[in-house]
Formats: sequence, structure tokens, C-alpha cells
Amino acid sequence: MSDSQTGLFRSLAGHNYRIWAGGALVSNIGTWMQRAAQDWLVLTELTHTNATALGIVTALQFGPQILLLPLTGYAADYFDRRKLLFVTQALMGLLSLGLGLLTLTGLVQLWHVYVFAFLFGSVVAFDAPARQTFVSELVGETDLSNAVALNSMSFNSARMIGPAVAGLLIAGVGTGWVFLINALSFAAVLGALFVLRVQELHRKEVTAQTRGSFADGFRYIWQRPDLKALLFMIFLVGTFGLHFPIFISTMSVTVFHVGASHYGLLTSIMAVGSVTGALLVAKRARMPIALLGVSALIFGIGFTLAAFMPNYWLFAVVLVMIGISAQVLTTGSVSIIQLSTEPAMRGRVVAILLAIAFGGAPIGAPIVGWVADTFGARWALGIGAAAGFAGALTVLTYQVRYRREREIDTKGLLAEQE
Repeated sequence: MSDSQTGLFRSLAGHNYRIWAGGALVSNIGTWMQRAAQDWLVLTELTHTNATALGIVTALQFGPQILLLPLTGYAADYFDRRKLLFVTQALMGLLSLGLGLLTLTGLVQLWHVYVFAFLFGSVVAFDAPARQTFVSELVGETDLSNAVALNSMSFNSARMIGPAVAGLLIAGVGTGWVFLINALSFAAVLGALFVLRVQELHRKEVTAQTRGSFADGFRYIWQRPDLKALLFMIFLVGTFGLHFPIFISTMSVTVFHVGASHYGLLTSIMAVGSVTGALLVAKRARMPIALLGVSALIFGIGFTLAAFMPNYWLFAVVLVMIGISAQVLTTGSVSIIQLSTEPAMRGRVVAILLAIAFGGAPIGAPIVGWVADTFGARWALGIGAAAGFAGALTVLTYQVRYRREREIDTKGLLAEQE
């Protein structure tokens, strides 16, 4: 095989994926800028370091992943994904513009942020499964795992840049301008969608519309013990561990007593680990589920260490470790599911994965926020640690049980042959 077929960045050799990746990187930087600005707005400008309010925002932003699940995965399988992404990306740009104007005019209130978080989350609920599965149309099945990992690397490279830039802008011109810049950044991905070579897309067959289409996704998963174990692990980690805005902002404000620029820097530092994790996934043609279990264990250890870090910079170092493990978990899960799921079911199964990963936020985020407010930010980190350890135990249980069942099946087959 040539280097273009086996290299780390082989997916970028294709025109369509290269154009898409460039537009997505610009938009992702804007998205991370907005996330940092939104968290800072809630925690320091609209409340007095109220982590519970921040948890409610997180819950409202990710709750639609569960509420709209019967529609989102089906939409990704049934509709033209490129056209669907045109609509969702444009709507997210308009919502960012609206929140930015409210903030700049000084009219923004906490309930406004709640409403915008819910609306934004509703659009993302349709956008995320379509965007994840659209990758297979850009590169085809051969480079799918590599393209998924590079997508994640782009997303987390933007996390290195976005929050740090947002911190400087918040300190310099205020949060409202950050929202407006994010609104403008959506033009990049809309432009990329417009100039794609449609005739070169690896088009999927349109899924037939039937009454049982939504339930088919759950039935498909229920017959796959590997997917059930994977999704349960992701539920645990997603519900209680992936609340980095709450963890990092509360540690920044209430423990280390630093400003917006230092808060943004912590998020960017963790993204260094996330990019490293994405690169590790990109190097592999396939991701074994056992490696996800190891990553969950490291995730738990990282949170445990973070809870005891005595100063800002040591905490930042441990965030790199957490970023690597979290990225291997999330990107590896998407890669396994996309590669091991029938194309006709892919949109629904990915939508279920995303709903489980982020739809648990309405449960976990308020709990994490309440613990941070009541007992302190360090105790909240303990919840993330427990989630990682429980996820690792889930994968270990599956591995032991699967191996035992396979040994029994092998012995039975040998007995029949005798």
C-alpha cells in the first residue's frame, strides 16, 4: 500500500473530505469560543459562581438528545445528510447571533441563556448524528475509522484554540462579541457544504420509511452484546464524567481563584490531551473494545489525581491525561459503532450513542453542579472518577462473559464434530 492509503492523514487526500475538514475546523473554533463564553457568562456575570445554574444550562443543552431521539437518528438515515446539515448549521449560526445581540445590548438574563441552550441543543440533536454519519459519504468505508478520528482531532484542536481566544476576548471586549464571532464562523462550514463535489460523494441508500424504524435501532443494539456493553459504559461516563465546563470552571473560580484567561487556558490545555487521544485512534484501523476499558480506567485515575492537585499548573498537567482518555473513549466508541453497524442502521445507532453519551446530562450535570456548590469543586471531581471506574468495570465484565461464552460455544462445536 502507498503512504496515502496507510498514512495518519490519508483521508485528507480526498477533495471532499479536505474541504469539509477545513470548514469544520473554523466552525469548531467558534463553537469552543462560545462554550467558554457561555459558561463564563453564567458563572460570573449572571450568577455569583453558581455551579448549579451552570449544570442546568448543560442539562438543557444536552437534554434534547434524549427527547428528540425518535426523530434525530431517523432523520440522519432517511434524509439527504448534506441538505440536513445546511439547515442545522444555519440555525445554529442564527441562535449564536441572537444570544450575542442580547448580551451586547445588556438585556441578557439567566433565563435567556436557558432558552438558547435548549434551542441550540435541539438543533444539535439533529446535526450531530447527521454530521457523524456524513463522514462515510465523504471518504467511504475504507478510510472511515481514520476520518472519524481526524474529525475528532479537528474538534479538539479547535478546543486548544477556541477557549484561550475566548478568554482573551472576554477580558478585552466582553462575552457578547464571542457569540457574534461564533455566528460568523458557521459561514465556513456552510461554504464547505456548498462547494463539495456532490457527484463524488459515497451516497447511501435511502432508508425505507416504516412505522417500526425507530424501534429497529434498539432491537438491533439489543442483539449485540458488544454494543450494549459499549453504550452502558458511555452512559456512565457521559452522564457523570463529561462535564468539563463545570469541573474546570468551578476549580478555576472557587479553588484557584483565577480569571477568564486562565480558565480558557485550562480548557485549551486539556484539548492537548484530546488531540493526542484522537491521533492514537487515527493510527488504528480498528479500535478494540478492551482498549476503551483501559481508557475508562485511566479516566477514573485522572479525575482522582485532579481532585488532589494543590495548584493550578499541576491540575493543568492532569487535565492532559484526562483529555487523552476521554478522547479515546468517545472517538473510539463512534469508530467501533460506525464500522460494525450496517449502513442502513448507522444513523439510528449513532443517534442512540450520542443520546446516551450526552442525553444523561439532565441527570448528571445538576448533580455535579450541586456537589460542587455544596461540598466543593474537588468533591465534584470524585463523581467523574467514579464514572470512569464503573465504565472500566463494565467493559471488564463484558470481556470475561464474552470470552466464557465463546469458550462454551467452541467446546460445543468440538463435541458435535466428535
